[in-house]
Amino acid sequence: MSKPSPSLPPGCIFRPACAKDTWAILKLILIAKLEPTQLRWTQFRVIEFEGRVVACGQLRNFPDAQELGSLVVAPKWRNRGLGSYLMENLIKEAEFPLYLECMGWLTPFYTRFGFVSVSWQDLPKSLKFKFGLSKLATTLFRIPLSIMTYQPKDEG
Repeated sequence: MSKPSPSLPPGCIFRPACAKDTWAILKLILIAKLEPTQLRWTQFRVIEFEGRVVACGQLRNFPDAQELGSLVVAPKWRNRGLGSYLMENLIKEAEFPLYLECMGWLTPFYTRFGFVSVSWQDLPKSLKFKFGLSKLATTLFRIPLSIMTYQPKDEG
């Protein structure tokens, strides 16, 4: 039996980001201690409540793949389904094979949506350099990072 799709709490709006969201997105990224580079508001989707951005996520485009990144929900808004709502909608929007990297303890969250672990060697060429830097940090600093790819249910 499939689980129902998450819905947004009353008053929340899911939409593409606009230029005025840039600082709100950056603030969420910094609060979550995520890497604050490659943040292009045109690639983001946000959830807002009463005019304030309370969650965000982006699809970064590469020649032969997309990366789901910068998925953040403001601390006061966690555990209300916003992260799940963003995940499902970003997955639907993806047009190429979809990849992500995350802290190891987050893999159960992404696994719920059909992501599976993948080795660095199996990445598309366009992502090897970017994720290779993370792989190096994992080795040098023992940071528990996972690389994952989206595996649609009908593919296996």
